Amino acid sequence: MTVTIVVSIVCFIVGGSLSYVLFKYALKSKYDSILREAETEAEVIKKNKLLEVKEKFLNKKADLEKEVSLRNQKIQQAENRIKQREMVIAQRQEEVQRKKTEAEAVKENLEAQLVIVDKKKEELDKLQHQEIEKLEAISGLSADDAKNRLIESLKEEAKTDAQSFINDIMDEAKMTANKEAKRIVIQSIQRVATETAIENSVTVFHIESDEIKGRIIGREGRNIRALEAATGVEIVVDDTPEAIVLSAFDPVRREIARLALHQLVTDGRIHPARIEEIVSKVKKQVEEEIIETGKRTTIDLGIHGLHPELIRIIGKMKYRSSYGQNLLQHARETANLCAVMASELGLNPKKAKRAGLLHDIGKVPDEEPELPHALLGMKLAEKFKEKPDICNAIGAHHDEIEMTSLFAPIVQVCDAISGARPGARREIVEAYIKRLNDLEQLAMSYPGVTKTYAIQAGRELRVIVGADKIDDKETESLSNEIAKKIQDEMTYPGQVKITVIRETRAVSFAK
Repeated sequence: MTVTIVVSIVCFIVGGSLSYVLFKYALKSKYDSILREAETEAEVIKKNKLLEVKEKFLNKKADLEKEVSLRNQKIQQAENRIKQREMVIAQRQEEVQRKKTEAEAVKENLEAQLVIVDKKKEELDKLQHQEIEKLEAISGLSADDAKNRLIESLKEEAKTDAQSFINDIMDEAKMTANKEAKRIVIQSIQRVATETAIENSVTVFHIESDEIKGRIIGREGRNIRALEAATGVEIVVDDTPEAIVLSAFDPVRREIARLALHQLVTDGRIHPARIEEIVSKVKKQVEEEIIETGKRTTIDLGIHGLHPELIRIIGKMKYRSSYGQNLLQHARETANLCAVMASELGLNPKKAKRAGLLHDIGKVPDEEPELPHALLGMKLAEKFKEKPDICNAIGAHHDEIEMTSLFAPIVQVCDAISGARPGARREIVEAYIKRLNDLEQLAMSYPGVTKTYAIQAGRELRVIVGADKIDDKETESLSNEIAKKIQDEMTYPGQVKITVIRETRAVSFAK
């Protein structure tokens, strides 16, 4: 039993060793096979990588050769341009040198000619002096004595000619006595002309209670700023009971501000958007009212055939005061006076009335050129095909041009009779209005500026710019530029404050 067990154990041990040897041999064979496959695969991968690297190298080389070729072409082109420029420069240098040589030759020639001229001048002076001495010796008189005798003879001759000329003038005056008598009558009437002087630049807007002042000012003053920006009028809200002062040199602006304030106060809704809407509507209403006023005036006076633009200008006179007198009323009075005087003098009353109505149209132009209002009115009348005698009457009623028809002195006299000649203060007021207009026009000349308003009697200039054209930094530089230009080009008392306003708005609609 024991022997059997020992034999079994020995057989088990021998069988296990054999199995191990066989397993080890099979494992080694498999390992060698895997290793050979790995080496083969690695060799293939290596060849593929080498091919890829070689291909990339060739592509890079081709790209580099192209770039080098392009750079060489550019360099060649640059060299060609440089050579061409050198050739042009060389040609120009040759041309300059040639011109320089020619100029030097011309200069030498001129200097030689100047020397010759100086010599000839000296010779002429000597000859002239010798001739004078010979004449003095022949006549027995010195040059001064001869000059005095010549002057005396010329005086006598001039007196004779003047007397003859005076006699001719008197004969002509006798032949045209009727016409000269009319001139004398007109000049006599002109001596009794009266003068007045005052210019309105403010309008008082009355309100029912002082509570409305706060609503007009708005939160932090936004309403009053919006109203001033939209109308160009300074609005003074002070302690004056039940009154607000509208200040501006342009009466049309004051009227627009007054009507807009009236509608806003009546409606009760006062805010910036509503203010702009009302001001826009009022501007259209005032323009329509201007045209209607011009038409009514021409119909009332029986004047026909006026150009529509002249009718509009006549309507604008309603909103302009001339030294304290309404300009349209003054024009109507002058027209009626001209018609009466022309009838008395035997002239055409319709033409005289037409000239009287149009004589001050130069005071209400759409633009402000640097011309007296009489000459500007004459140019407007010529532009709109008025007859020459009417144009002359308009342009000559302040003696800026010569009077060529009898209507001109009639208009001048009737203008004075109507009381619109303020004398010494006239130039002060006109210069003041011109300075304010010049301030606004100067600021409007800059790009990006949409509106300009001169307020505070010309002590402040407000400039409205487009938010899409000028940014915040440029507004400061614009303000400085305008201030410098005003300081360099204009004359004014005190100082002028320039305020540049830029705002951005976003508008949406809820539907």
